[in-house]
Amino acid sequence: MNLYTLAAVAGEAPKNQFGFMEAMKEGGPVAWSILTVMIIMSVGTFYIMFTKIFEQNKIMKQYKTVQTSFWRAASLKEGAAKLEKDGAWRQLADDAVKAQEDHGKMTDALESHDYMHGSLQRSEDSINSVLAGGLPFLATVGATSPFVGLLGTVIGIYRALINIGIEGSASIDKVAGPVGEALIMTAIGLLVAVPAVLAFNWLQSRNRRINELLSGFSTDILAYINSNGAVKPTPVAAAPAKPAAKPANAPATKA
Repeated sequence: MNLYTLAAVAGEAPKNQFGFMEAMKEGGPVAWSILTVMIIMSVGTFYIMFTKIFEQNKIMKQYKTVQTSFWRAASLKEGAAKLEKDGAWRQLADDAVKAQEDHGKMTDALESHDYMHGSLQRSEDSINSVLAGGLPFLATVGATSPFVGLLGTVIGIYRALINIGIEGSASIDKVAGPVGEALIMTAIGLLVAVPAVLAFNWLQSRNRRINELLSGFSTDILAYINSNGAVKPTPVAAAPAKPAAKPANAPATKA
C-alpha cells in the first residue's frame, strides 16, 4: 500500500507541502516583496503595451484621411480643418499653417526656408516624444526583471544552505521549500521580462513607421508652401462604400 492508499483508509487527504503558496510562505516578507514588484512590472507592461497599440492604430487610421481628403483642399488651413482634432496629423498641419503665416515676415529667403523646416521638425519631434512615452519603462522591465527574479533565487538557495547547515544533512524535505521558491522566482522573472522585451521591440518598429509617414507629410507640406500650392501629392481615391446587403426574405422581382 502506498502513501495515498493509507491516507484514504485513514480518511485524510495527503497535504502538499511544496506548492506555490507554501514556497512563498517559506520565503517570508522578502519573497512576497519581490513577487509584488514583479506584479507591478507586469501590470505596467501590459497597460503600456495596450495603450500604445491603441494610440498607434489611431494615428495610422487618421493617416487615411490625410491621403484621401487633406490634399484635395484648396489651402493648408482648409485641409487642416478636415483632420481630426487633437491628432498628430492635425497638430503638424496646424503648426504648418502657423509657420506659413509667419513665413512672409522673413526678409531673407534662406532664413524663411530654414524657419519653415525647423518649425515642422519641432512639431515632428513633439509627436515622436509622445509616441515614445512609456517605452523606457518596457525597456527597464525587460532588462531588470530577470535580475529581480535572480535576487529571489539567490535568497532561496541561501535559505536552503542554511537549512542544510542546521540539520547537518541535505534531505529533500529540508531543501525542497527554499529551492522551490528560488526556481519560482526565476520563472516569474522570465515571464515578466519576455513580454516586455517583445512589446518594446514591436512598438519601436511601429513608431519608426509612423515617424517615416510624419517626415514624408512634413516634406510634402514644405514643398507645397514653397511652391505656392503648385507641388503637392496626388490624393488617394477613397475606398468605395460596400453595397447594402439584400434582406434574406426579400421577394423576388418578376420580369
